[in-house]
Amino acid sequence: MNSGEYTLARSDNQWALQPEIEMKFAHFLINHAVDAAFCLGANAQFLYVNDATCLMTEYSREELLSMSLHDIDVDYSLHNWSDISSQGSLTFKSRYRTKKGRIFLVEISMNYVKHQDMEFGCAFAREKTDEIVELSVQKWTDGLRDAKDNLQQEFSQVKAKEVELETSLSLLRSTLESTAIGIVAVNFEGDILSLNQKFVDMWQIPESLILSKKCPQCKAFFENQLKDPQTFSRLIWEVSSQSDFESYDILELKDGRVFAHYSKPQLLEGKIIGRVWSIWDITESKQTEEALRLNATRFRALAETTDAGTFLIQGTRLCYVNPAVEQLTGYTKEELLTGFDLRRLIKSKKRRQICKQPEAANFEYQEMNILTKNGTERWLACAVAKLDGGLDFGGKPVELIAGIDITDYKYAELGLNQALEQAKQLSELRARFLSMVCHQFRTPLNIVSFSNSLLKEEVDKRTQKKIQPLLDHIQKATEQLSLMLDDILFFSKAESAKLNFEPKPLELVQFCQDLVAQMQMIVSQKSINFVNQDNSLTAYIDKKLLEPILKNLLDNAIKYSPSNPAINLELSCQNEKLIFQVKDRGIGISVVDQQRIFEPFYRGSNIDHIPGTGLGLSILKTLVDLHRGQVSVESEVDVGTTFTVILPLIKSELTCSEL
Repeated sequence: MNSGEYTLARSDNQWALQPEIEMKFAHFLINHAVDAAFCLGANAQFLYVNDATCLMTEYSREELLSMSLHDIDVDYSLHNWSDISSQGSLTFKSRYRTKKGRIFLVEISMNYVKHQDMEFGCAFAREKTDEIVELSVQKWTDGLRDAKDNLQQEFSQVKAKEVELETSLSLLRSTLESTAIGIVAVNFEGDILSLNQKFVDMWQIPESLILSKKCPQCKAFFENQLKDPQTFSRLIWEVSSQSDFESYDILELKDGRVFAHYSKPQLLEGKIIGRVWSIWDITESKQTEEALRLNATRFRALAETTDAGTFLIQGTRLCYVNPAVEQLTGYTKEELLTGFDLRRLIKSKKRRQICKQPEAANFEYQEMNILTKNGTERWLACAVAKLDGGLDFGGKPVELIAGIDITDYKYAELGLNQALEQAKQLSELRARFLSMVCHQFRTPLNIVSFSNSLLKEEVDKRTQKKIQPLLDHIQKATEQLSLMLDDILFFSKAESAKLNFEPKPLELVQFCQDLVAQMQMIVSQKSINFVNQDNSLTAYIDKKLLEPILKNLLDNAIKYSPSNPAINLELSCQNEKLIFQVKDRGIGISVVDQQRIFEPFYRGSNIDHIPGTGLGLSILKTLVDLHRGQVSVESEVDVGTTFTVILPLIKSELTCSEL
């Protein structure tokens, strides 16, 4: 029976294919196979290719039959082709390049065939690009597991440091409160950061008084108690906290009391971070000094009753000590006055530079380290004076030392330095911790982003409508995580004081116009209006710090006013101050949330599912502080929010350096 181009013959009640028809069916079968199939001759020349091979490589059959496997196999030189003839078959993976340049992974099964006098290879190839994605996901999973272990280790170290710091601070507070000296620490701006109860008691400070150099009532309070308020203002109130000298002064109060005042800069790693004042009552010591100038009898009577340790030294010999010295050193008066070697008592002396007043020109301030009889070291704050003829000691000069025990203060000072160093270490550890977190998450994020890009390329057009939205969600989430990591890194730099304030001349009107235009391109569906009073305004300002301040406020206004597109950025200048305001009519901020809105990681209670890290406003506050500026917020829920940033207007480089 004949039909067209092929013939079927009946044999033993079965239909048998003639050889030429069998070849036709084999041709149809191989060309309808899903996997690529091809035969290679000498030098890997293509002898035969099926339709799937053409589809996979994007070459036509005619093009492939004129080519060799070298032309499309990127890794051809890496395979040991001699194994095929010796083993008969070989399965391996390689990378092929399409006509358009796309490189993809394939798995090849190659068989060696010898037919009559012909030798050739028959190969089946299947694309395995999906294994790259699986490998990336596995690497990402392993990376996350390692990151988790590292994070747990770092977190344990941070907690241990926090406990250690809290213990040190507790000991420091206890020491400061137990010392007999009034101590107060002041920062660069003149604000009192810390003081002990002794300082409050000595000055009898009312609870209602705000202790700050910026408070006129505070200055008036201290001056009203002093006999010489001008000296107080010159030597204490007007001394810059950045001055690197030490000072020792005498303050006489109207009620007859006399205070000794010692001031020194507080250093951390060679940099001045503030100033520490210590004040103690030397009324009795002052009275002792005055008595010494009158006569020895009155001196002895007064010295015997004072709590200040009083020494009289003639050359290398002690010629008088009062009972306070006996109690302080543990030696009896007889031991000290009978051939006693002063080197056994005084281990070291340290002279302190002082701003001398005319009435204090005959003495100097020293810190002495003494060794008591039982081997304990103690520190004394001493006023040392030369008495030339004031007392009768054979006509020879006598050195008077009146000292009080400041051992507690010295230990407190040591504890303060240790606490500051521990705080610095904790800050650096936290910064390294945040940097490590960002680094550990950045790598898997890059893998996810790369894998997502590969998946997008491989999405079949028939399933694109279903899969494409999911891929877009992955991409959006990856971008959000990347922005979050950027915020954390920026916050880490700000927290560890690695951001420097470097002001330069900047034309603010043009800067704001460019910034608004840039933001408008990103969010075309919202209207951002720039309102300004002047056509041109130039000031010394740090552009790299100002730009994130305004960007953050505009981003928040856009994010939290989804239903109302109207947003205003206003620039004005009043009383030598630059005023930036960002206004929106969005969801607003509750009164409770406004109290904590500038804290790190704090977010409002009405933000629902709006993404964010809670770091933006904290970073903004730090950047404004670097400008010595202020930031405030006015808001009403469901009405709108206005953020106001006030920065000093610096018009010249000289003024900037004085800021």
